[in-house]
Order: sequence, then C-alpha cells, then structure tokens
Amino acid sequence: MKLLVTGAAGFIGSHYVRTLLDGGYAGYEDAHVTVLDKLTYAGNRANLPETHPRMSFVEGDICDLELLLELLPGHDAVVHFAAESHVDRSLTAAADFVLTNVLGTQTLLEACRRAGVSRVVHVSTDEVYGSIDEGAWTETWPLQPNSPYAASKASSDLIARAYWRTHGLDVSITRCSNNYGPYQHPEKLIPLFITNLFNGLQVPLYGDGSNVREWLHVSDHCRAIQLVLTSGRAGEIYNVGGGNERTNLQITEALLDLCSAGPALVKRVADRLGHDQRYALDDTKIRAELGYEPLVSFEQGLADTVAWYRDHPAWWKPLRDLTS
Repeated sequence: MKLLVTGAAGFIGSHYVRTLLDGGYAGYEDAHVTVLDKLTYAGNRANLPETHPRMSFVEGDICDLELLLELLPGHDAVVHFAAESHVDRSLTAAADFVLTNVLGTQTLLEACRRAGVSRVVHVSTDEVYGSIDEGAWTETWPLQPNSPYAASKASSDLIARAYWRTHGLDVSITRCSNNYGPYQHPEKLIPLFITNLFNGLQVPLYGDGSNVREWLHVSDHCRAIQLVLTSGRAGEIYNVGGGNERTNLQITEALLDLCSAGPALVKRVADRLGHDQRYALDDTKIRAELGYEPLVSFEQGLADTVAWYRDHPAWWKPLRDLTS
C-alpha cells in the first residue's frame, strides 16, 4: 500500500502520518507514505520524522499539476488534508483560501483522474454548514458557509463530489468538528490561549464568549479518517464529531484552571466578523456504518494537551515569534 498525503506537515495531517508510521492503523503497518506539503507558516517539517524508511517527503504545492502528475503514479490512494484553515486570516486574505482550497483541490483531483489513482479521502470541516441554534447537522444539511474559509471548503467539497459523479473517482468526504491536541499551531484558540497563559499574557475572548463549538481530539479524528479510507463509500460524506459541546468561555475557564492562571488574564475583544454562534454535528452515519466512536474524553484530552505544550516550548515558541 502506498499513500500520498497532502498537507501532512500540518497539525492533523502530521498526526495521521505519525500514527500510520508507528503502526497505529491495522492493515497499514507496512504502508509507504509520500508527504506533499508546501511548508507555509502552518506546515512544520519538525512535525514529522526527519527520516523514516516508509516515508518520502516532497516540498510542493497542490496547485502544481505537473508535480502531481509526476508524484501520483504508483500510489493506491490519496488523503487530502492540505488547506488554508484559519478563519481570522480568511477575513483579510480570502484569495489565498480560494486558491489553495478550491483550485488546489480541483488540481489534485484532476491529477488523480489522469494518473489513475481513484481512491481519495477529502478532509473538510463542519463550518461548511454555517451556524445552528439547536439540534445537529446531518450530512444532507444545506451548505451555508459564513466565512471565506468555510466558503472555500464548501466549494472544495462540491468539486470533490463533481469528480466522483462526473469522472467516477472513488472520493469520500469527511467533515469534522473543532480539533485540538499536540502540534497544533498556536494561532488556534486552544494552543493560543495555553501559550499566552504560559507567558503571562492575556487571552483574547471574542464577545461574550457564548459561541459554542464541538471539540474532537486529533487522534479520534484521524482514526475516523482511516475508517473512511478503508471502508467509506464513494460519493459519501461522513460527519466526524466529538460530542463535546463547550462555549468559548467554558474553554477559557478550563484552560485558566489547567494553567494555574487567574481571570485577570482574560481580555474581552470585539467579536469576529460573521462569527458563527454554534456548531453541532450528527455523526450517526459514521458510527453506524463504520463503527466509529471517539475514545479520548475532553477533560483528559485537554489536560494532556496543556501538558504537551508545557513540555515542548522549543516547538511552539519559534512559531509564535514568526506569527506575532
């Protein structure tokens, strides 16, 4: 088995590759992985082994059709993580998100079609659904994205569906809730707050902190992706939830406690433009069809994440310096 994994120097993709190389996915203990990553600010070569007999690393862009056509022959499947993913950045640099997330996905799928690599898992997000006041989204919910990031991901989902329907590619789409865990870039909420608190800095809480997100440990998400790769159906979408709804204020309070910090370090800031109020996924489908079940409790996962950042300042301090 030989996989091409895009964006695998990032947070979620690197976790998937490390787990695969460690023999964490049954039946893939001998799989070879080609990592393709552009190494933007969010891609970190240190997230992956420096060398491994079953890993090849290629620095490159998913918008580079010629490169993809050179790389893809001989691979059995593609797991597509590569994306611009930070909502706040999309508010001021939307073109970057459209280029990578929409054109990049189309270019990758076109290369797969030409190279005869049919099996693709396209990793997406619950943000494509918009915001929901009560209940939870199923996979058939209309797409109503509210940020340029979410709109670009919704567009990439539709491109993926079109390549399945028109060209017969064996494409499955996953849509996950908010991820957290080790190696997440400190621009994201949980690692930003953790690293700020370690430095004695205030944490910026949007509005009144009432916005609700559902949280999923990265290891549970990656197990779900592997299930979809091995057993998911072509043309199908699979929601991947964690079942852990928390307001941003509740997350903040939990992190203050875990970091032994006081409420004086919370700074209320103006709300994000177009800020979605609540996300919630109905993941009945992946549980029933593929036997998915999250294993990491939120309380333990969050405590372990704080401990990881406490123990790895040499990993996150340079990233903060680059993006500050």
